[in-house]
Amino acid sequence: MAFGVGFSIVGNLGTSPISSVPYTVSLISPITVGTATIIMHCVFIFLQILILRKKYKPIQLLQLPVALVFGVMTDIAVYCLKGITYSSYFTQWVLCIIGIILVAIGVSIEVMANVVTLAGEGLVLAICQVSNFKFGNIKVCFDVTLVLTAVLIGLISQGKILGVREGTIAAAIFVGLLSKQIIKLIKKTENKQKSV
Repeated sequence: MAFGVGFSIVGNLGTSPISSVPYTVSLISPITVGTATIIMHCVFIFLQILILRKKYKPIQLLQLPVALVFGVMTDIAVYCLKGITYSSYFTQWVLCIIGIILVAIGVSIEVMANVVTLAGEGLVLAICQVSNFKFGNIKVCFDVTLVLTAVLIGLISQGKILGVREGTIAAAIFVGLLSKQIIKLIKKTENKQKSV
């Protein structure tokens, strides 16, 4: 997932919604995208505790080391990919698509592992737990809120939109769709192996 974020940053067409706020913060401050990601995930963990209160399961505190590793890996990915450049809009889309595919693979593995989620998904699940809304509906609202927050940060600080572009919309649409297909493929492969 971290390298997916890295490719979307290199492609410069906007990152996925979950990375839009950290990326925008990194563009207007000396804070790296990985550090901003860690801070944002800590806020998400705190919000989960506020929302769930006594229903909050301490096992979910494992989201903190996951956030730390994800943030550090994001900075490593950005560093490793900094030599990659693009020469055309088409090349930008190639890099963006690679990023979308890598994030989708990462999300699929995260879901299939069923151990601990990233804090963003954890917050969405917490909201679902205290409301009657479905995960998909809350996830869409959550992603839109993150993108609007990133847009506002750019507009307020620089007077223009930063880090949110057409690639952000593509990621919002296709990461989930690709993840579903990858999960189906993994399950189909597992079922074939079980039957052998």
